[in-house]
Amino acid sequence: EVSREDPATAFRTLANREGLSPEEGSVQHCLYQFTRNEQLTEANKLLCDVCTHTHRGPKSDTKSEKKYVYTNAKKQMLISLAPPVLTLHLKRFQHAGFTLRKVNRHIKFPEVIDLAPFCTAKCKNVPEGKPQVLYSLYGVVEHSGTMRSGHYTAYVRVRTANSHLSDLVLRGQSPPALETEPVQGQWFHISDTHVQAVSASKVLSSQAYLLFYERLL
Repeated sequence: EVSREDPATAFRTLANREGLSPEEGSVQHCLYQFTRNEQLTEANKLLCDVCTHTHRGPKSDTKSEKKYVYTNAKKQMLISLAPPVLTLHLKRFQHAGFTLRKVNRHIKFPEVIDLAPFCTAKCKNVPEGKPQVLYSLYGVVEHSGTMRSGHYTAYVRVRTANSHLSDLVLRGQSPPALETEPVQGQWFHISDTHVQAVSASKVLSSQAYLLFYERLL
């Protein structure tokens, strides 16, 4: 989709990114890097339809004309619709020559995360004037083992049903207000049929593979 929006506002986010200094090796740093502003130059220039049309002229035969015009551009991936449930999938493998190797590095993740610095200023389902888009952690999937074999376990927090979240999921209704604290509830570690109560600190120290957050309403 080609946007004719003013370049001064095209890359604006709900919350200021300039003051962010996310810790390296954290989920926030991953999101910051993924949504950073990129310059497309040299071999990465963007094919410009407007520039090409101007260069050819209105009477040129587009079927026979093969010359296209490429231009420098900016690219940025931002969230345009804040989801009711945020699922973050951490890449846990890397290429080592012709083989794949599992990444066992611990990635820090918070109990409450704010997506506002990673959302476009015109995020569709965020009330106007809201400076935060908060999510509370409720589930973690962890993998132990290697690329060839291993075992999946999960951490899940027991919490009460949230009718506002159901309305957002089923009807797309915007949240009436935002809470600032995570939903309270006991955490449990689940491994096949074995279930054990654990502390929040135990959960936050796990080698997360999948993270599940619910939007705070």
